[in-house]
Amino acid sequence: MFSGVEAVQKALAGQNYIAERSLATAIFLALQLKKPLFLEGEAGVGKTEIAKVLSQILDTSLIRLQCYEGLDVSNALYEWNYAQQLLYLRVMEASGLGREEMRAGLFTRDFLQSRPLLQAIEAGAEGRSPVLLIDEIDRADEEFEALLLELLSDFQVTIPELGTISAVQPPVVVVTSNRTREVHDALKRRCLYYWIDYPSFDKELRIVQTKAPDVEPALARQVTAFIQELRSMELFKAPGVAETLDWTAALVALDQQALSLEVVEDTVGVILKYQDDIEATSRQTLQAALERARVRADATG
Repeated sequence: MFSGVEAVQKALAGQNYIAERSLATAIFLALQLKKPLFLEGEAGVGKTEIAKVLSQILDTSLIRLQCYEGLDVSNALYEWNYAQQLLYLRVMEASGLGREEMRAGLFTRDFLQSRPLLQAIEAGAEGRSPVLLIDEIDRADEEFEALLLELLSDFQVTIPELGTISAVQPPVVVVTSNRTREVHDALKRRCLYYWIDYPSFDKELRIVQTKAPDVEPALARQVTAFIQELRSMELFKAPGVAETLDWTAALVALDQQALSLEVVEDTVGVILKYQDDIEATSRQTLQAALERARVRADATG
């Protein structure tokens, strides 16, 4: 699939995803060993984007399971189409079929509604290899993790009425977590693990310039430096790379050439998403952070 780590890094860069060699190595090994890749880190650092980029690089479909509290088998794996089954029973009953004959046709593939996990396994059973994104697993209940163990170990699922469905060609699995709770070791052991941290100034500047090529160079440096300053503060939720890019786009839309205290105050809601954080950053605090950011931006210009 890839000749080596450098090829992975180059392919990611071709999709405007800036990755360190260590991350490219983890991706390369996950593909070579056909093991799930478990990505952990703060929200907005680019975990989900990796799955999207991989589907584009591999020219395959992306199947996404967004996790949430209360997620169960019927939403993640499969459920039976009860309305169609009821209609089937009525038709068969009217035609005079016996109970055993009706029961034999009741739980068949025709009445099974595939959800993301089963869709990925079925694609693998047909020889295709989609990218399966299990996003924000930490938001799901711990019981849901047990459901994933068979899938991540053997790339198969068992449906009591139909038997076991196995993927001849395993999907490329990316599991992400924002670490709002600890994920069980049994799940992590089935994956290759990689922690994605906030980027350094140089890396984040490259990301901004890659994703927003029309932004003024001086503004790109100031934005990056200012975001880095905010992350050094004691905030409830520090801005991620996603907020950096959103803020850059907002400033470009406002036709800004450089940061000023006024524009920072006007657009702070783009980068800080909690009122407590906004209140904690007083005008004096923002002014001091802006001055430090300007110095750093000038020094790297």
